[in-house]
Amino acid sequence: MGNHTAVSIFLLWGFSSFSDLQHLLFVVIFFFHVTIIAANVSVMGAIKLSHNLHTLMYFFLCGLSFSETCTTMVVIPRMLVDLLSESKTISLPECATQMFFFLGFASNNCFIMGAMSYDCYTAICNPLQYHTLITRNSCLQMMMASWMVGFLFSLCIIVTVFNLSFCDLNAIQHYFCDISPVVSLACNYTSYYKMAIFVLSAFVLVGSFILIMISYVFIVFIVIKMPSAKERSKAFSTCSSHLTVVCIHYGFASFVYLRPKNGNSFHENMLMAMAYTILTPLLNPIVYSLRNKEMQIALRKALGSIIGFFPQKTKKGALNI
Repeated sequence: MGNHTAVSIFLLWGFSSFSDLQHLLFVVIFFFHVTIIAANVSVMGAIKLSHNLHTLMYFFLCGLSFSETCTTMVVIPRMLVDLLSESKTISLPECATQMFFFLGFASNNCFIMGAMSYDCYTAICNPLQYHTLITRNSCLQMMMASWMVGFLFSLCIIVTVFNLSFCDLNAIQHYFCDISPVVSLACNYTSYYKMAIFVLSAFVLVGSFILIMISYVFIVFIVIKMPSAKERSKAFSTCSSHLTVVCIHYGFASFVYLRPKNGNSFHENMLMAMAYTILTPLLNPIVYSLRNKEMQIALRKALGSIIGFFPQKTKKGALNI
C-alpha cells in the first residue's frame, strides 16, 4: 500500500453543503419519518384487526410494510442525528453494519414483491388450484426464503465491499453508507470488484423484476381472453396496487444501483436515494389504501377502535366510561 494511511473512521458528508438548512431538513425528514412509521403500522394493524384481511395476499402486504419500516429505521434516525450534530463520523464496523441491514431489508422488499406477483398470478390464472398452491405454509416458506436470500445477498456485498482497502480519503458523499459512495473511497477498486458488485445487484433487482414481469405477462394474456368486461376490470384492479408499487420501487432502485456511475453522479444518487428511502416506504401504504376498498374499511375500523379506547366527554363535561 506504499505510503497510504488506512482509514477506520468515515465522515458522512450528507447535507453538509446546505449548512443553513440543517434544522429545516431535520423538521421535514422527521415529519416524513413519523408519517412513514404511522402509515405502515396502520396498515399492519388494520390487517391484524380485520378478519376480512386475514388472507394470504394481505399476509405478504403486512410483511412488506414491516420490511419497509425496518429499512427506514436503519437509515433515517442516523440521518436525523447527523443533521443536528457537528461530528458526522461513523466507524468502519458501524458503516458495514448499516449497509448490511439496509441492503438486507431492501433486497427482502424485492423478493416479497416477487412472491406477491406469484400470488396474483395464481389467483387469476389458476383460481381453482389457488388454495392448493398458495397455502399458509407455502407463504411462510416464501417469506422466510425472501429474508434469507435478501440477507445472504447483503452479506456477499459486505464481504466484497469491505474486503477493499480504504486509504487517505474518508468523506462519504452521502447521508448513509451506501455501496457506490463507499467503494469510491477504496484505493484498489478494480474492474473485478465493480463486476462482482454489479452482478450481485443485478441478481436482486433484475432477477426479481423479471420474475414479476413474467407473472404479469401471463396475467395479461388470461385477462384479455376473459369474455366479460366486468371480470377484466376486477382482475386488473386486483393487481393494480401491486403493479404501481413495483414500478415505483424498481424505478428508483434501478436508477441508483444499475445506472453507470461517474464522479459527478453522487448528488444525483443522493437525491434518488432520498426518494428510495423516504418516498417509497410512504407511497406503498398510501397506494394500497387508496386503491383498495377492503383496506379503507379496515383502516376506518382500526381507527375507530383506537378512538374508542379513549374516554370521551359528554356535553356536561363528564366522562363517558
